[in-house]
Parts: sequence; C-alpha cells; structure tokens
Amino acid sequence: MAVDCDHHPVLWRDRQLLLLASARTVSVLGNGFARVALGFAVLGLPGATPGRLSLVLACQALPQLLFILVGGVIADRMSRARLMVVADIVGAGAYAGLAALVLSGHAPLLLMCVLAVVAGTATALFSPAMDGLVPLVVPAGRLQQANGLLRVGTNTSLLLGLALSGVTVAWIGAGWALALNAGSFVVSAVLTARLRVPGRAGKSSSALDDLKEGWREFASRQWLWVVVAQYTVVVAALNANAGVLGPLVAEEELGGARAWSVIVAAQALGTIAGAGLAARVRVGRPVLVAVLATFPAALPIALLAASAPVWMTAVAMFCSGIAADVFAVLWSTTIQREIPEESLSRVASYEWFGSLAFAPLGLLVAGPAADAVGTREALAGCAGLIVVATAAALLAPQVRGRR
Repeated sequence: MAVDCDHHPVLWRDRQLLLLASARTVSVLGNGFARVALGFAVLGLPGATPGRLSLVLACQALPQLLFILVGGVIADRMSRARLMVVADIVGAGAYAGLAALVLSGHAPLLLMCVLAVVAGTATALFSPAMDGLVPLVVPAGRLQQANGLLRVGTNTSLLLGLALSGVTVAWIGAGWALALNAGSFVVSAVLTARLRVPGRAGKSSSALDDLKEGWREFASRQWLWVVVAQYTVVVAALNANAGVLGPLVAEEELGGARAWSVIVAAQALGTIAGAGLAARVRVGRPVLVAVLATFPAALPIALLAASAPVWMTAVAMFCSGIAADVFAVLWSTTIQREIPEESLSRVASYEWFGSLAFAPLGLLVAGPAADAVGTREALAGCAGLIVVATAAALLAPQVRGRR
C-alpha cells in the first residue's frame, strides 16, 4: 500500500469538481438539519405519537428502496446532471411543503406522508445519477482522490449539520429548520446546473430492456454481486445497532443519550479521517482491501455487547468510521472504473437496492430480538453477522484477486 499526497491541490482547482463538491456539501448540510428537524416537527404536532413518527419516516425511506432501480434507468437515459437538478428541485418542494405544514400548525398526517414519499422518491432519483456523474466530471486517473475528497466534504457537512441541528431546532423551531433544508436543495440545484458534462444520445430500447441490461452488467461480475450480498447483511446489522440496540444499551447501562452521542460523534469523526486517508492510499487489490475494511465495523458492536467503557467503544467507533470510508472510496472508485459509463447508473442502482434491501428489516427485528434474548445478546448477534458475512465474501476468487 502506498500513499499519494500530490493530487489534492490540483483537484480542488478543478472547477467542475468544485461545483459538484459545493453542491453536495450544501445539500448534505441541509439533510443533517432535516434528520433531527423532521422527527421533532412530527412529535411537536397536536396528537403526535411515536407511531405517527414511524409512519412518516417509513414513507420517506420506502420509496428510496422501491424507486432506486427506476432512478438508475432514467439516469442512464438522460443527462445525469439534469436529473440531479430535477431531483433537488423535487426535494426542495417536498421539504418546503413539510415546513409550511409544520409552521402553519395544521399538518394532516396523510399530507405529511405524501410529502415524505415525494422526498424519498427524489433521493431515489438522485443517488444513481450522482454515482454515474463523477466519472464524467473527473479524469479516470483521479477518481479515487476525487471520491475521497467528495466524502471528506459531505462527511464534514453532515457532522456539522447534525451538531447544529439541535441548536437550530431549539432556536428557530423545527419548521424553519426544514425550510433551511429546502433552501439547501435549491442551492445544490443551482450549482449542479452549472456543471458542463457531455450530452447523452437518445435510446430506442425500452425501460424494461435497459433494466435487464443493467442486471446483466451487475450479475456478470462476481466481485460486484458478492460484496453487495455481503452488505445486504452488514447494513441490516449496522441499522439494528445504530437505530435500536445501541441506544437501548446506552440507556440501560451507559448513562443514556449523552454517552450514545459521544459514541456516534466518534464514528462521524472517523469517517472524515477515513475519507482523507482513502483519497491518498494506492492499493493493488482494492476490492480485497475494501472487504477487509468491513471487519472493524463489528468491533464497537461487540464492545457494546460486552458492556465496555464508553471511551473504549468510542475509540472503536472512530476506527470503524475510518475503515468504513476506506471501503466506500475504494468501492465507488472500482465500480466507476470497471463498469461501462453508459450502464453505470443502472449498476449503481442495483448496488443501492441490494445493499439497502434488508435495512428496514434490521430495524424491524432489532426491538423484538432485544426483548426475546436480551439487548447485549442481540448486539453480539449483529457483530457475528458482520464477521460471518465478510468472511464469506472473502471466499470469492474475484474478491481476493481483482486488481
């Protein structure tokens, strides 16, 4: 493994990359506000219950899974930058509507759910287009550095957004915080619209044919579908820990929300450091290194199961954050280099779909599992699933040998 320190200044002077990075940084900062603001907005409404909050959040999350393949097909048929602009505008409209409902004090549950569906659909259209746009903006030899730098910006802005969101909600209210998120989408759309990327030729094939072609590209590469299958399990386990089991054990044994916030913040800081490292490292077998970088994700979960001190779990979470972004940068770069550009967004959509397929199930099963066998035992099971899934991925010859 080598470390390359020479590319960053040149990349940051690239106008195209700077526009894209600025758009993503502003948008992700707004999303950091929205993650907290939406929950407080719903719970602050008359007659609000945890069940209503779950319903609104589910209405936002489900379209991201259901429509991600459609987003991939569309992104390979039209200008990806233009589709991202459309998705940003749709997302801005959805969050502006949510903000208006909350600020008015009259927010029918059905209308909140409809707007949440619209917001989730916008994300499903945006994500595959974004994955396919980077190779059109950055030279092939600079993809890894560009992916690393993009993640440094987005991870930093997400951390800042989450850190400031509580203060913002308390200061100006959840409705105005949602309005700020809508504004961030507008800024992102304006910046993205200024990108100059090659046009796309019209296609005579049907959307279904495009979907089948994308599947063939995806399924024909063992290293690709094996790692996506691995992450179907890994993401479910991580979701169960982050969404349910971690907060439960923090409440039961570690002193509550303050301890959990320290642990989560440590992971967020680790992702920033990991993205910076991943922008520089050069490896001969990026898929193998990416898969190996998944193992550290099990350590903080195992420490939570063992009732380790908060500082020890936080250190482990920091290290897992580093490893997670090393995986993310190496993985994104490999896909962008190995998949034909004309199919890239469709393949990315299959990757998104596979990785997120069991994510809601992880959240759904975590609570009952904790009740049935105990929180610590459920955490140990999540750590074991990550180790087993990652070890199984290493059995694939293309995972070990792909250069």
